[in-house]
Amino acid sequence: MQGLVQAMQTQAHTQAALQAQLEAQAQVPVPQADHGGPSIMERFKRMSSLSFKGESDPLLAENWMREIEKIFRAIRCAKDDKVTLATYMLQERADVWWSSLLRTRFEDGAVEVGWDEFVRLFRAKFVPKHIQDKMEQKFLSLTQGSMTVLEYEARFAELSKYAPHIVADECRKAKKFVMGLKPSLRTRLVAFDHRTLEQALSAACRQEGEMEQYLEEKKASQKRPAAPFQRQERKKAAFQSPQRPVASGSGQVSSQRSPSGKKECPHCGRAHGGSECWLVAGKCLMRWSSDHKIKDCPRLQQGAQRGPAPVVAAAAPATGRPGRPRAPARVFALAHEDASRQIMSPMVQFCS
Repeated sequence: MQGLVQAMQTQAHTQAALQAQLEAQAQVPVPQADHGGPSIMERFKRMSSLSFKGESDPLLAENWMREIEKIFRAIRCAKDDKVTLATYMLQERADVWWSSLLRTRFEDGAVEVGWDEFVRLFRAKFVPKHIQDKMEQKFLSLTQGSMTVLEYEARFAELSKYAPHIVADECRKAKKFVMGLKPSLRTRLVAFDHRTLEQALSAACRQEGEMEQYLEEKKASQKRPAAPFQRQERKKAAFQSPQRPVASGSGQVSSQRSPSGKKECPHCGRAHGGSECWLVAGKCLMRWSSDHKIKDCPRLQQGAQRGPAPVVAAAAPATGRPGRPRAPARVFALAHEDASRQIMSPMVQFCS
């Protein structure tokens, strides 16, 4: 019986010692091992091949800093490792600047440099104050111009970091975005109260899409051919429009278009074409020949050989003023006049 009691006491002491050992192990911090995986530097180098050489363009410096911070978030980099990893990507002019700064201000790395301090020194060197002021003015005067809404928003976001006093207020930032849109979009959005930039951007994109669709439909409607009845109405209106023939004393024809497309003479009413009317030029209209004039027509000469034509003297009317001599009478051959009347009568009837 006594042996059983001693065995139970020994077991109790063993369990107490084991519990104390487990509690002691729980209080000791376990070192973070990679368990054979890649180190933080290797993971950073795999994701980043973007180096910075100290270019004078402030936007390049800002873009490099933004990309570095994005990689830090992806690999969950500790704050103490950020300066080491970022300065590893500095080259040429930027690397010379950082090496000199370590020697003069941080005693060759003996003084620890925090990430926020590095960012401040980096921007003071490669994005100086006068450059920041210049970029701020670019942001304040930024307008959409010929850019699309999305292109304008990307440029807006790129320059907005230089005007923190505006972008800190979301409502002011949205208003600045709307006021920079082109007039055709701004007039449609300015009356609405956009609380955030996302709301203003969404509304601007919708309006831009509707305007593009309207312009495409309008352009397509202008390319469609006119309906048949519309073409007939246009032709009818063209023929019914008033026409004013202009007479010319020099015999030059001021003509108009006939329905057949040929020029219609205002003197004889025929569509003979050309710039000279045969009736005005005195060419033969009995045979419609340009070889001779009407006075030399063989038909008229044959009629004149049949008998002499009586002549009539037409006395000039008195002017009623004494002392002035009367004008001599003019004599016309009736045969020639009658022939001319016979030739002209069909033309007069045609014209009437």
